[in-house]
Amino acid sequence: MSVAFRRESDEEHLEPKFALPIPPGPNLVTPRGFAMIQERHDALEARLATELPEDERKSVLREAQYWRSRLTSAQLAPAPAGDQVAIGTRVTIERDGREQTLDIVGHDESDPGAGRISFASPLGRALLGAEAGDDVELAGSGDPIAIVSIEAASEG
Repeated sequence: MSVAFRRESDEEHLEPKFALPIPPGPNLVTPRGFAMIQERHDALEARLATELPEDERKSVLREAQYWRSRLTSAQLAPAPAGDQVAIGTRVTIERDGREQTLDIVGHDESDPGAGRISFASPLGRALLGAEAGDDVELAGSGDPIAIVSIEAASEG
């Protein structure tokens, strides 16, 4: 039978909803990141404890399963000393003649628009372990990235 002759309520022709993908590797987090994961988890569990329409319940349950997994696997990264780029540091870099300040954080906490990048992102991986004054190479980037300063990031 053609899809054109089916009722809208037939779910056979809908694309399946898969589980949200879990980033590979360890789930290292900052204290701020752990608090964010806990808050998101608790909010979704509270929603699941209420009456929800079936479609909404499925969507919330799907998201809650992701955050349950992230909360269970979260590992606090060691507190950084601030002398090398690590998870939990704020690093100022110079790239293409412009300075930029970035916080190195866990996957779920990253927000490039707010200056927070994941330690597992290409730029994050290139910066890890570098010290102030170092130049680091980033694949696909012409000029090296200069590390201007590093400090332990303040939580908040």
